[in-house]
Amino acid sequence: MAAEVGQKAPQFELFDHNKGSRKLSDSEGKNVVLAFFPGAFTGVCTTEMCSFRDRMDALNSMNAQVFGVSVDAIFSQKAFSDANNLNFPLLSDYERKTVNAYGVALPNFAGMDGYTASERAVFVIDKEGVIRYKWVGENPGVEPDYDEVQRQVDALGK
Repeated sequence: MAAEVGQKAPQFELFDHNKGSRKLSDSEGKNVVLAFFPGAFTGVCTTEMCSFRDRMDALNSMNAQVFGVSVDAIFSQKAFSDANNLNFPLLSDYERKTVNAYGVALPNFAGMDGYTASERAVFVIDKEGVIRYKWVGENPGVEPDYDEVQRQVDALGK
């Protein structure tokens, strides 16, 4: 079952690219942007994560915590973060529990039978942990509307 607008966001505990443990509940009292992406070092994913990087000042001023989430291992995510000077945590959902909980699992990614990645998707979660905005790309090559994501976060207030 997919996570939907108006519902409590599914909780998670994932490793970040620095091997630290991150829980959604740790961000209580902040607005959260969960940016799911299919894979580190792919063209559109690099563009997407760098677009969020370039908006971090604005998002931080809105009391927002951004997390990039993929099924990549923390080692790949660390190299990806370092290569692109990312200024927010990348979370490794290597067990695919979170992509399944949010309903954004992408089976047989890139024609690889049995390999499940993540859809490109963005969830905006308010300070109380309720999903206020959801966008799932029609295919992995479609980027989110970054201005709309920023508007959604701004509408939640600080």
